[in-house]
Amino acid sequence: MEKAIEILKENNYKVTKQRTDLINYLKNFTIYYISINDIVDYMRSLYPGMSNNTIYRNLKEFSDIGLVEYQEKDRTLVKYQCDFKHRHHHHFVCKNCGRVTELKACPIEFFTDQLPGYTVEGHAIEVYGLCADCTKKLKEQE
Repeated sequence: MEKAIEILKENNYKVTKQRTDLINYLKNFTIYYISINDIVDYMRSLYPGMSNNTIYRNLKEFSDIGLVEYQEKDRTLVKYQCDFKHRHHHHFVCKNCGRVTELKACPIEFFTDQLPGYTVEGHAIEVYGLCADCTKKLKEQE
């Protein structure tokens, strides 16, 4: 929470009760994505008059400053930043349980080496499959 507050301040955002409550809720989702609709429902349970626009705007601002990450495949899913020291990173996402695991390496050089003369302006990589726990459970069922 301290790091999130520090990042808000560094980026000239006010530290409001609503933003603090939103961050506290999102902290529960570092290894799983959550639906923005679930976030809206939660925030509305705390602040019945809060508009969708306010919640979406805060999530967008949080994304811009690195507090949250959107899932590349489905931009209606978001999770709390899992690594403040390395904002640029990639994920493995379990297709069964939804667990997100941070990947430490970035393979962009593999691709840019194949594109001489090109200008790569960005990339996002998510790898999908079954996590170790789900793979083990599946093998036990066989």
